[in-house]
Amino acid sequence: MARTTQKQKLFNGRDHSWMQFNRRVLEEAEDPANPLLERVKFLAITGNNLDEYVEVRQAGLMQRIEDGYREPGYDGLRPDESLAVLTAEIHGFVDAQYRCWNEQLLPELRKQRVRLLEWEELDEEARAFAQGYFQREVDPLLTPISIDPAHPFPRVLNKALCLALLLRRKRRSSGPQVLGVVTVPRALPRFVRLPGAEGAYDYLLLQDLIAHNLSGMYRGYEVLCRAAFRVTRNSNLYFEEEEARSLLETIRVELHNRRKGDAVRLEIETAADEEIVERLRVNFELDEDQVLRGEGPVNLSRLMFFYEDVHRPDLKFPPFTPKSFKLSRKSANIFDELRRHDILLHHPYDSYDPVVNFIQQGAEDPAVVSMKQTLYRTSHDSPVFGALIEAAATKETTLVVELMARFDEASNIRWARSMEDAGVQVFHGVVGLKTHCKLAMLVRRDEDGQTRRYCHLGTGNYNPDTARFYTDLSLLTSDAQITERVHMVFNYLTAHAEIDDYRPLLVAPLTMAESFLGLIRRESEHAEAGRPAHIVAKMNALLEPSVIEALYQASQAGVEIDLIIRGLCTLRPGVKGLSDRIRVRSIVGRFLEHSRIFHFANGGNDEIYMGSADWMPRNLFERCEVVFPVCDPAALARIHDEILPAYLADTFKARLQQPDGSYILASKLLKDQKAFAAQDFLMQLAEGKVDLDAIPRPGTARPLAMAAARKADAAD
Repeated sequence: MARTTQKQKLFNGRDHSWMQFNRRVLEEAEDPANPLLERVKFLAITGNNLDEYVEVRQAGLMQRIEDGYREPGYDGLRPDESLAVLTAEIHGFVDAQYRCWNEQLLPELRKQRVRLLEWEELDEEARAFAQGYFQREVDPLLTPISIDPAHPFPRVLNKALCLALLLRRKRRSSGPQVLGVVTVPRALPRFVRLPGAEGAYDYLLLQDLIAHNLSGMYRGYEVLCRAAFRVTRNSNLYFEEEEARSLLETIRVELHNRRKGDAVRLEIETAADEEIVERLRVNFELDEDQVLRGEGPVNLSRLMFFYEDVHRPDLKFPPFTPKSFKLSRKSANIFDELRRHDILLHHPYDSYDPVVNFIQQGAEDPAVVSMKQTLYRTSHDSPVFGALIEAAATKETTLVVELMARFDEASNIRWARSMEDAGVQVFHGVVGLKTHCKLAMLVRRDEDGQTRRYCHLGTGNYNPDTARFYTDLSLLTSDAQITERVHMVFNYLTAHAEIDDYRPLLVAPLTMAESFLGLIRRESEHAEAGRPAHIVAKMNALLEPSVIEALYQASQAGVEIDLIIRGLCTLRPGVKGLSDRIRVRSIVGRFLEHSRIFHFANGGNDEIYMGSADWMPRNLFERCEVVFPVCDPAALARIHDEILPAYLADTFKARLQQPDGSYILASKLLKDQKAFAAQDFLMQLAEGKVDLDAIPRPGTARPLAMAAARKADAAD
C-alpha cells in the first residue's frame, strides 16, 4: 500500500490524463467564441479521439486484466482499477458530448438554417426526394438479416453503423420475437442532403431513411421497434510498444492478438428498447458498463460531414494564407541558399511549399545523384510520391516507409509497392521498431566540384494537407556535421549499422533517452552553481517515468521548467517540495500543436533541439526517432525569442495543469493579464500585421542577441 501511495504522489494516471485532454477539445466545441462549424468540427474530433482510445487503450487494459496482470502502474493503480476509473470517465464524457450536441450545437445550427430533420418534419417534396434517393442509391447496398437457427448473428464490422430490429412474424402474432440487423452502407454519407430554400441546408440521417423503409425489407414481419447501434472492437496491435518492457510480455503478444476483434464497446441510441440492448449485449459478450447510450447520432465523429458540406465561410475561422518563402537575391536555387545558411520553417504559418520544392528540385536537378527519404504517413496524392518516382529513373533513390503507422497500414503498403514498381529501393526500417523520424537527404555534385549533402529534418509527417493545420517545424540545412550524421541514421535504418556516437543528433532507441537525461542533469548543475538554468519543452505527451523523475530532481535543484504539452502528461506540477518550479500548459486551438521543441538555457549558452519524438516510452525506446540541434543563429533566435515566448504567454487558449491532473483556463487564473492568443499572434506575424513587441514578456525574459543576424539575412 505504501508503494502505491508513493507512486500516486509522483504520477498522475495516464488514462485520467488522456480524458482530460479530450475534455479540453470538447471545451472548444462548447466555446461560443469559436465559429459554429468549427465547434461542430471539435465535437467530431472528440468522437474520433474516443474511438481510437477505446479500441486501443481500453482494449489493452482489458487484455492485461485477462492475462492476470496485477502489478500497479506508475500511477499506483492496478489494471482493473485503471479500467474502472476509465470506464466511469468515458460514460460521463459521452453524456457531456451529447449535451453539447443537443443543447448547444443543434439549436445554433437551426438558427443558421442548418437543420437535421426527422422523417415526420419533412414536407412532400423532401420525402419524395429522400425516397428516390433510397431506391437509387441505398436499397441496392442493403442486406437485411433476421437472426434464427439458419441465420446466425452476422459479423458486424468494427465501428460500422447498424440498425437492430425486433421483429415478429405477422402470421404468428403470439410467436417469438426475432432480432434483425441491417448494416448502414459505409460507402454513403451518413447525412442525406435534402432540397430546400436557397441558403438553407436540410439533412436527414441515412439511418432514419433506412428505418422508414424497413417494412419493405422485412415483408411478412411486423417491425416492433428499432435502434441504431455501433460496436467497437479490439484493434490493439500497439499496446505493447507503450507498456511492454519485459521478455515475458513480448512472448504474450500472440495471446494478445487472439483477442483482436473482440467487442469492447456497444454504442446505442438512448431510446433503444431494453430487449434490443440486452440481446446485443449478450451477443457481443459485453458487461453493462460497456454499453454507452447517446441521445443523437451514433458515431459523433461523422459530424465532420457538416463542416465539409455546409459552405458557410462566416461559420468557420477566417481563411489564412501561410507566408511564402523567397530565395535571397544571391541565390539561384535552394542549394545556393542552404550553403549560406539554414532555413527554419514554422508550419502552417510558413508555407510547406519549400519542403515539397526541396524534394522536387532534388528529383529534377541532374546534379543531384542520390535521394533518401523516410515516410511515416502522408496523403495518397502527395507530390513527394511523384518526386521520388521521377528521381528513381536517373538517381539512387531510397525510401524507408513505416508499414505499421497506426491505422494507416493498408495505404502505406500500397505506397511501398508503387515505389518498388517504379524502381525506388524500399526498406521497412529496423525489425521491431517503428520508423518515426522525419528525414530527407539529397546528395549533390555542386558547381564548385564538391559533393555535398542537403537535408530536411522535421517534426511532422511529409503531408502537405495536414501541414495546413498542424503546427510543425522544418529545418533545411547543408551543415556538414548534421548531414553526415543523417547519412549514418539512414545506414542504421537500411542495414542496422550502428555507430557509437550520433552527436549532434539524438537517435532513438540508441542514444536519445540517455542524452535527454544528461541535458536535464546539466541544467541542475548550472542551477546549483548559480548559472542560468531553465528548461522549456514543447511536445505532444510526457509519460516516461525516468524523464519525469529527472525533471523533479532538476526542479528541486533550482531549475525553472516550463512544459507546453498538448496531450497526455503524467507529471504532477506545482507540488511543494517535489515540482515547485515546474509549470505545465496545454494549448488546444485552431491548429493542432504537433511540434516538438526542447530548450536548455545551459548556463547562458542556449541550446535548442527539435524532432519527431515525445518524452514517451514508445518514442524513446520502441521507435527510430531523431532529434536535432538548431545551430543557425537566426533560426535559434526565432525559436528563443518568437515561438516559445508566444506559447508561454498565451492566456487565451492555454490551460494550466493542476497537481491533480486537472486543467484550468489560463484566463481564469490570470485575470489581471491581457488576453494573448499565441496562434492568432503567429498568424498575424506571418501576415506582417504585428511584430515581436506584441508578445507579453516577463521582466526576466532574456532575448538572444541575434538582431545583427536577422538584419544580414534581410539585407541579403
